[in-house]
Amino acid sequence: MKIVKAAEFALDRKVEYGTPEQNAAAQAIVAGVKERGDEALLEYTKQFDGVELTADTLRVTEAELQEAYTKVEPSFIEDIRAAAERIRSYHEKQKRLSWMDVQPDGTTLGQIIRPLRRAGLYVPGGKAAYPSSVLMNAIPAKVAGVPEIVMVTPPATAGVPGINPYILVAAAEAGVSEIYRVGGAQAVAALAYGTASIKPVDKIVGPGNIFVALAKREVYGVVDIDSIAGPSEIAVLADNGANPAYVAADMLSQAEHDEMAAAILVTPSAQLAEAVRAELARQVAELPRREIAEASLAAHGAIVLVDDLQQGVQVINALAPEHLELMMRDPDEWVGRIENAGAIFVGEYSSEPVGDYFAGPNHVLPTNGTARFSSPLSVDDFIKKSSLIRYSRQALERDAARIAALARHEGLEGHARAVEIRLSQTKGGTN
Repeated sequence: MKIVKAAEFALDRKVEYGTPEQNAAAQAIVAGVKERGDEALLEYTKQFDGVELTADTLRVTEAELQEAYTKVEPSFIEDIRAAAERIRSYHEKQKRLSWMDVQPDGTTLGQIIRPLRRAGLYVPGGKAAYPSSVLMNAIPAKVAGVPEIVMVTPPATAGVPGINPYILVAAAEAGVSEIYRVGGAQAVAALAYGTASIKPVDKIVGPGNIFVALAKREVYGVVDIDSIAGPSEIAVLADNGANPAYVAADMLSQAEHDEMAAAILVTPSAQLAEAVRAELARQVAELPRREIAEASLAAHGAIVLVDDLQQGVQVINALAPEHLELMMRDPDEWVGRIENAGAIFVGEYSSEPVGDYFAGPNHVLPTNGTARFSSPLSVDDFIKKSSLIRYSRQALERDAARIAALARHEGLEGHARAVEIRLSQTKGGTN
């Protein structure tokens, strides 16, 4: 793990949009499903997952869901329910109501807030099995009032069309209404365009591999998407009072995700920097995913020495990290100075995994520096808003001249006349 001065530090986190070959492959798959529906969906599932399905076996049955409960430990069910309740409670506080403002002259202005009708949730399969991500994606949609939440996830490989039972239990507990055993770019295309077996959705959320990400980008505009997520990242801003074992452990909690993950310590303490470097070497040797974590630290990890915490804040705001931990003697003093971060963990007992699994805030966060302008997944991602405008004749008479003048300034005579014709008519008519 390298230790560098702030002036020498530059994290190379260019957003990956795939190679030309990957883009072409994703586009071809999306086009195939758009044109041939279930036929293409089943072909790609056999080609990429080694599983032969029919239109009748695409959807997971209620009996399969109930069977999944028998394949997981009772303690897991208790844990997932406790986590779901925390996540639900947090997101309930994000709900917003429609509103109207009625003026004495009869003008009514407002905003009507409605949930999306149908949301699609992509859940990775194969080696990756993340029940927590099912909760984080599905529960905000459920709280928002989305009536139909559709989950797609790849079938197991080697010709067996099973799905991880922990994923199924999490989906059932979160209120997912339909589950289909299909993954990859073909699943994204099916959600966007629909097939005979899968009705189209309004929005697609959830992480996936590069082909899933490219397919989401391809269908954006036909449907909404959450984001094109990059590799996970954590930054820790700490002073010499921080526990180096805690700092190292939290950095490794992200480094073990994949080789592209980034783990960064920013500190004014050279003593802490050396202690954390030693702890990283000690702790990574004991990790089951040691090779992944070591590759991540070597390629994208860093310990950044700054002159003081104020310069550290500047480095953090430039990074705009997905996860930020504040480990200093008085972290509350510094929270308000952080402008760019997906989630802020305050104090030494607020370890990043607390947010990943149980605290309640969403762990689907902006990556690749997009916390400069993006926010965590929330109830707002599953609603749509309509503006409400009702003018009375009195209000129109008051404002018509200004409206017409602005329209003519833009060369839109028809706009001006659409207002003025109402004033030239006799009073009366509908409101």
